This record gives sequence, C-alpha cells and structure tokens, in this order.
Amino acid sequence: MSITDRYAVFGSPIKHSKSPRIHRLFAEQTGQALSYEAQEVTAEAFPAEVNGFFATGGKGLNCTVPLKELAYRFAGVKTERAERSKAVNTLALQADGSILGDNTDGCGLVTDLLANHQLTLAGERVLILGAGGASRGIIGPILEQAPSRLVIANRTADKAVLLAEEFNALGDLSGCGFEALAPLQFDLILNATSASLSGQLPPLPDHLLAAGGSCYDLAYGNEPTAFVRWGLEHGARLSLDGLGMLVEQAAEAFYIWRGVRPQTRPVIDLLDGERQTK
Repeated sequence: MSITDRYAVFGSPIKHSKSPRIHRLFAEQTGQALSYEAQEVTAEAFPAEVNGFFATGGKGLNCTVPLKELAYRFAGVKTERAERSKAVNTLALQADGSILGDNTDGCGLVTDLLANHQLTLAGERVLILGAGGASRGIIGPILEQAPSRLVIANRTADKAVLLAEEFNALGDLSGCGFEALAPLQFDLILNATSASLSGQLPPLPDHLLAAGGSCYDLAYGNEPTAFVRWGLEHGARLSLDGLGMLVEQAAEAFYIWRGVRPQTRPVIDLLDGERQTK
C-alpha cells in the first residue's frame, strides 16, 4: 500500500488558514495523492517542529507569520528569490535529502495582478505600505516588472530606507516615512502591513491614489479589509484583497513540490463565491 505524501502549513495563528482547502482542491484537480494540514507552530517551537516533520516523512511545508525568517535560516539550499527576500514561505524535501527554501509570495502577487486582473506594473508608480516580512517577499518580483518608481513607506522611516537600500541593485526604489507621502501620487498602492485586518490604517493622504489607480491589500478576509474600503472610498479603479495572491503563491508551491501546475482560476472563483454568500 502506498503512503500518501504529507504536506502542511505552519504558523501562529493558523486556524483561519485557507491553505489546506486550496491544496486539497489542487490535488483533486491534478490527480495527486497527498495530505495537507494546518498546524499551530510558534516561533519558539519551530526548530523542533520542522525537524520532526521532515524526520517523520514530511515532503514539504508552507510557513507563514511569524516563521518566514526562521524558515529561511532552516533551509539548506535557497532559491535566488529566497536569498533576495531573506524570507521563505515554502520548504521542499529534495531527492538528496536537503531542504530547499523558496519564496512564492512575490510571484503569486504579480501573477494575480497581471494575469487575473490585467493590471500593468511596467512604467507605473508603485507604493508599498510597510517594511516588514511581507514587503521583503514582493519587492524583487515587482522590480522585475520595471515600474517607473517604487517607494516603500513605513511608520519608522529608517526601516523603509534600509530595506530600499538592500534592494537597490535590482532597480530604482526608495524608502520613507508616511509623512513624506503628502506630495506624492501612485498608480498602484500595495498594503503589506497587517493593520487593516484590525480595522487600522496608516495615515494616508487623500490624494495619494492617482486617477484610475488601483489598491491591493496583501491580507484577505470574508469582509473587505479596511484598506480595500479606503481604496473604494478614494476612487480606486480596482480595490482588491489578497485572496488571489494566496491561491497563486500556493500554486507555485504545489508546482515546486509536485512538478504539476494547477489551474488557479477555478479555485479563486470558488473561494470568492463562498465568501460572498457568508
């Protein structure tokens, strides 16, 4: 009897995660035999839990808040995008027994923006709100799309400035505090803070979003986040949350693990439809 390959997502909190559902849908769609569970794992428990998972036959892990930097340090081999972001959300057991670390967040975001919503990044003015781990994973893939300008704004300006300097070999970008945004306008504003899930927002000027511009919150929920609502109130052409990014980054992880690329549109439409009826 064959043993089903085991996968999981580690994080804290994790109960709300849609990842198990997404990967089970991918497995059904592609005819892959696997199991995928969500497991509550704190930063303190991560080393023991991740070692135990792979020691007992686990094939791959997703890691979410607050574990991405720890997963980066755990991985024995890292992809270029993981090295750039210094954060890992996907761990994969290799044939030689080594553990590969990758970051699929940025490509998941870019795929959702370009393929699912027909947005353009080339030549656009792009703003990222927040200079934490979520931002680190998306800066490189965004710069690959050649925006005319990329600005990282953070409550602590120095953190944004240092993050921009770390990535300046990849393109033209800068960092600043929120107060420096007053005279600026952007075609796309990405919220990489977790504030909007608790109903909070950075202090954003009313004219920050250019005419015809769009807003995108990396967070997602059954109800529109505070930032999605801000975008709608300020005339955004599109004001989106991160459900599509969640599914797209999961599809990239699934491909890394299984060598099969699932179709994402049916899964996005299913999950979006379910939350519309709640």
